[in-house]
Amino acid sequence: MHRETYKTMVAKVAPLVNELFPWEVIEQQEQGKEFLFVDVRCPSEYQVMQIEGSLNVPRGILEVACDYGYEETEPEVVEARDRNIVLICRSGNRSILAAYTMQQMAYKHVYSLKTGLRGWNDYELPLVFSNGNIVPLETADKYFDSVVTPEQLGKK
Repeated sequence: MHRETYKTMVAKVAPLVNELFPWEVIEQQEQGKEFLFVDVRCPSEYQVMQIEGSLNVPRGILEVACDYGYEETEPEVVEARDRNIVLICRSGNRSILAAYTMQQMAYKHVYSLKTGLRGWNDYELPLVFSNGNIVPLETADKYFDSVVTPEQLGKK
């Protein structure tokens, strides 16, 4: 039996979703396009740092957040089916899966932030702490350094 991996799942749906690089988002905003930023990372990740004004809707509750009638319902997201939405995660992979899901739920203008917050930071765009203060670039750089333990790498 064939086993899908996280990478193969992302690779399978990536061609089916629209992606924008951070600089493309900024260029489009400068031309007057408005975006709703939805961060699909876990709340603990979101609390560390985020794009100012973004909503945290973790991928684990995305489907119920996108519909009325649930404790997790996020009314602004439910009503955004015709708005421009940029989905955000750390590296741009979870947001691809989230964009695919939202397209299935009739969202018309949904984009995954290509390169995620790592790329946003690499482009030196501002991030804020949960208290609204700007995150120093060096702090964000250190946060986005990948730290994978030998156990997480698995057996060779």
